[in-house]
Amino acid sequence: MILYIAEKPSLGKAIAAQLPGPRKAARTHIECGGGVIVTWAFGHLFEQAEPDVYLPDSVPKNGKGRKRKRWRLEDLPIIPQEWQKIPKSEAREQLAAIRKLLKDADTVVNAGDPDREGQLLVDEILEAMHWRGPTKRIWLAALDPASVQKALADLKDNSLYRPLRDAAEARARADWLVGMNLTRAFTLKSNGQGVVSVGRVQTPTLALVVRRDAEIDAFSPITFYVPVLTFRHNNGTYKATWKAPATVDGLDAEGRLINLPAAQAIIAAADHQAGTVKTFDTEDGQEPPPLPFTLSRLQAVASSRHGLSAKATLDAAQALYETHKLTSYPRTDCAYLPESQLSDARLVLAAVARVNPDMAGLVQGADMSLKSAAWNDGKITAHHGIIPTSHDQVSVDALSETERQVYDLICRAYLAQFYPPHRYTKTVTVTLSGGHEWEARGRTQLAAGWRAVLGGQDKQDADAQVLPLMRVGDQVEWVDGRVDHRVTKPPARFTDGTLIAAMSSVHRLVTDPKIKARLKETSGLGTEATRASIIEVLVKRGFVERKGKQILSTEAGRILIAALPPALTDPGVTGLWEDALAEVAAGSRTLEDFEKQQRAFVTKRVEAVKASAMLAMPATAAKPKAKTTTKKRRSHG
Repeated sequence: MILYIAEKPSLGKAIAAQLPGPRKAARTHIECGGGVIVTWAFGHLFEQAEPDVYLPDSVPKNGKGRKRKRWRLEDLPIIPQEWQKIPKSEAREQLAAIRKLLKDADTVVNAGDPDREGQLLVDEILEAMHWRGPTKRIWLAALDPASVQKALADLKDNSLYRPLRDAAEARARADWLVGMNLTRAFTLKSNGQGVVSVGRVQTPTLALVVRRDAEIDAFSPITFYVPVLTFRHNNGTYKATWKAPATVDGLDAEGRLINLPAAQAIIAAADHQAGTVKTFDTEDGQEPPPLPFTLSRLQAVASSRHGLSAKATLDAAQALYETHKLTSYPRTDCAYLPESQLSDARLVLAAVARVNPDMAGLVQGADMSLKSAAWNDGKITAHHGIIPTSHDQVSVDALSETERQVYDLICRAYLAQFYPPHRYTKTVTVTLSGGHEWEARGRTQLAAGWRAVLGGQDKQDADAQVLPLMRVGDQVEWVDGRVDHRVTKPPARFTDGTLIAAMSSVHRLVTDPKIKARLKETSGLGTEATRASIIEVLVKRGFVERKGKQILSTEAGRILIAALPPALTDPGVTGLWEDALAEVAAGSRTLEDFEKQQRAFVTKRVEAVKASAMLAMPATAAKPKAKTTTKKRRSHG
């Protein structure tokens, strides 16, 4: 008997639907023809054991009649020598069913989601039940019938995916070590007002928001002045701004003119003065279509375009993949596409037009002979970009508003791959007048290309003017002059989209040169699959709050970050750990090596807390004890 173990019932049913019949559904599994059975988990059926399991019996219980042991500094750090997992209480029935099915199995197929956690959650079931038989892996990038059939015909040996399992295990152990030990340590060093929640990813993410808010609060606006002239040429008028020489009085360190009389004098010098065209340079350019979406970029665009939270976008993308089978696996950090799928593009676009007839015109305009840079096998990682599938048995009318918005974004990004580049002409001219140089920049669209699909303009286009055709030496007439008063702006508050973007590219925010040199451009906090949930954890714990589209730190969040050492709040440090996890997933670093470093890191941090003074943590900065639950203590992010 061949036994498929899927990550969840919906995934199991999608697989069973494409296996030979007859099919007979039971509460815990589906029997298919040819001696094949499909069963499933409900996400992780096991969880890490509580710290109490690793503490000696001599540790006193936490009060009369309590089962839990008392939190004590002398017991920290708690470093398991042999990790233990326990079945979740709600999983016992399903685990018993899987155990019974395994007794008759000849081969098992791991049908977890195509990611690290999906690999681990099935592997840990097999490990707990001491399965030693042949094990295969099905890799389901999409759940439409055609994709499932293709995956069923291409089963791999499960051992090839061992590094993914190890990376998920490494992440879980690291989160446990940091969360359990440092939450206890800082709580015991606080003033007893509640649990001070510390997390490996949660804490540096909170620090990003706290520091951004501090930058805004400390921001002092600077007024500066921009002299602007309007010139008339025989072929048209244009506006030009003063081009500051290398050395001139009245400029600040950023090259801004902050002396109003100086700006007025510059305008006066050119008053009613004819100008001469000194340079006139044109350059044709083109811009290829943006790549298909990763989850982070989808969340960023959905936040900007539709005001969706990161979680709302992920939930919609997950429903489009799992429930409606209209799009591919969403939790991807790769934007590229397999070249083998290019031959399916015509079927995919035809399905898009049937699912959403409003897009039929754009589909008709697609040039199927084009091959964009997105189609690149050399860039593919464990997953590919999020794209529509060839499934067409669902109408867009059956989708929720959020699902429609996300589906539209995904389809347009895919469609754009079959439209030509956006073409334009850039022009830069310098005019001499009044003893000063005046610069004007223009941009003219030659062909919309893929922008006909995605729409919108970037800021460069929106601010651009169309310059008249001129030659060097041409004379131009002065029309008017003015001094624009401008004020510097503070950094923008984080939104879900911009915070996700910051979490996925922390190298841009790190100032420590040693850490910055070690970070990759892809270094991030968390993964595509976890970033949205980290934000929700911070909201739930009262460390950040949403005001409209903005995410702001609360007093509790600011006090917590101020009390913690840089090693726990610096996003660069956590970014390096995430890079190390990626190395485990790639097979270039072992689970044991990663865990050894985490143990040393946690031990060092705990000893530092023990040696420190009591933390001044008012009640607002800690989770009230009355509301603390076992589950929340384990949610250390």
